[in-house]
Amino acid sequence: METIEQKITRGGAFILQETQAADVFTPEEFNEEQRMMREAIQEFVDRDVWPARERFEAKDYDYTFELMRKIGEMGFLGVSVPEAYGGMGMGFVNTMLVCEYMSGASGSLSTAFGAHTGIGTMPIVLYGNEEQKNKYVPKLASGEWIGCYCLTEPTAGSDANSGKTKAILSEDGSHYLISGQKIWISNAGYADLMIVFARIEDDKNITGFIVQNDPENGISMGEEEKKLGIHASSTRQVFFSDTKVPVENMLSERGNGFKIAMNALNVGRIKLAVATLDGQRRTINEAISYANQRVQFKTPISKFGAIKQKLAIMATNLFAGESACYRAAKDIEDRIALRDAAGNSHQEAELKGVEEYVIECSILKVACSEHMQSTADEGVQIFGGMGFSADAPMETAWRDARIARIYEGTNEINRMLSVGMLIKKAMKGQLDLIGPATAVGEELLGIPDFAIPDFSAPLSQEKHVLENLKKVFLMIAGAGVQKYGTELEEHQQLLLAVADILIEIYLAESAVLRAEKNVGIYGVEAQDYQVAMSQLYLYQATEKITTKGREAILGFAEGDEQKALLMGLKRYTKYVEYPNVIALRNKVADKVAEDNSYDF
Repeated sequence: METIEQKITRGGAFILQETQAADVFTPEEFNEEQRMMREAIQEFVDRDVWPARERFEAKDYDYTFELMRKIGEMGFLGVSVPEAYGGMGMGFVNTMLVCEYMSGASGSLSTAFGAHTGIGTMPIVLYGNEEQKNKYVPKLASGEWIGCYCLTEPTAGSDANSGKTKAILSEDGSHYLISGQKIWISNAGYADLMIVFARIEDDKNITGFIVQNDPENGISMGEEEKKLGIHASSTRQVFFSDTKVPVENMLSERGNGFKIAMNALNVGRIKLAVATLDGQRRTINEAISYANQRVQFKTPISKFGAIKQKLAIMATNLFAGESACYRAAKDIEDRIALRDAAGNSHQEAELKGVEEYVIECSILKVACSEHMQSTADEGVQIFGGMGFSADAPMETAWRDARIARIYEGTNEINRMLSVGMLIKKAMKGQLDLIGPATAVGEELLGIPDFAIPDFSAPLSQEKHVLENLKKVFLMIAGAGVQKYGTELEEHQQLLLAVADILIEIYLAESAVLRAEKNVGIYGVEAQDYQVAMSQLYLYQATEKITTKGREAILGFAEGDEQKALLMGLKRYTKYVEYPNVIALRNKVADKVAEDNSYDF
């Protein structure tokens, strides 16, 4: 019999094995408490946030942080904070759910909320000592204080550990003097507390500090940045000039700042991914409503095939993103529970639970941020000329969406990180990539099996296709590692192509498993549209994997090796029976148009 640990898929292992539908968590499984939380947040957002678009666009920072205080009073700033420090002490799925529905109506509020609850609070929860947690966390969890995170510098963006901000120990050893400049600091104009990273002497790694915002203690700020979007999110430069910080305010240990920063970003990435979902949902709903009302040539434009294609792809991308986010969230929650049961401290369990799924965190950040951008872009297009007007909601959605591909690590960095971490796990012996990659190579040398599998069960062909798509990844990644070894990371365009293959497999598999699980519970007929969306997303993914796979192969292989790999790519991206893609799009689009909303 499988142990609980065996049933919980290790981070990145999805590419090596078949995941059973019974073992994934879906949004349909939200319990009563989670549904009540969702309804409470939706009521608040629909009342106080969604109608206030003009205030956000007019850079009404005060209103953003007035809402933050209200969210604190509701308890939702502390959803993931242990009860001992004034929070709700809820699990990771609940944390993701709150983040999703609190973030969909305004990019400005989403940024303020995410920066405060994530990188502004969690470093103290996860790395602080008892004195620090008791002193600071309750004020952050209640919204009495607002937190921010000071990492980025003019010369330190993606290379976070290259920061030049200095921390010098005083002669009496009682405090550090911090001097330096931080840029693009979210919540800076309203922050009471800052997580600040600085370098002590010539240490290899930076160190984290907890710093109270006091202008009389050498802390000053630039003007609010003029930004493309998220207009009512406070973003400023922060300057430190011999800012005195007590030695007891060092966070964790000296030189541990880079580790704190990276782990905070891991959590931030998956929360950023889920934060785009309700934004996509609201954008889709606005687009559907407009398409149903807008009549041209005596016909609502929602009935035109060109518009149907857009609506179907928007809905399908959201379905896949929802499926993948909550699949990963439950895996993380289960891994945390496993470590709790093994006697790990809360801090260690949380850190290791998220760290296990660093690959999935990067995958989701990339996929969902790009789905949000394409959804907003198509929303503008569906609105036509009105979409370009600031009086319509799409223009704001498009601008606010753009930042998601940049912060929490650019999508380019996250793409390379996803593949790099997978290879690193293999080198550490945590995953066996060599064995499966070798098996795929041997299979390519053998005689193909021309027998047609039994596809009578719902989604059985889709699962067969997914099995083969994983072979594409193993074939190309394995050949790349064999050719370049440890120098693979220098071949960034190859890594980007391979990462796209990895990303599409995870999203497509998540969509298929969600639909399969719900078919098993509710029946095929009741899940007809979920099945259609999972089939449509898988087809889109297969087409992208074909393109990216060919690009990668042509980039590093020559002669007979190139021919063999291209033959393998063709073999492993082939359907036995191709879906009618146009019919699937029409099916999904007609459903959302009839419902006048995305409601799956």
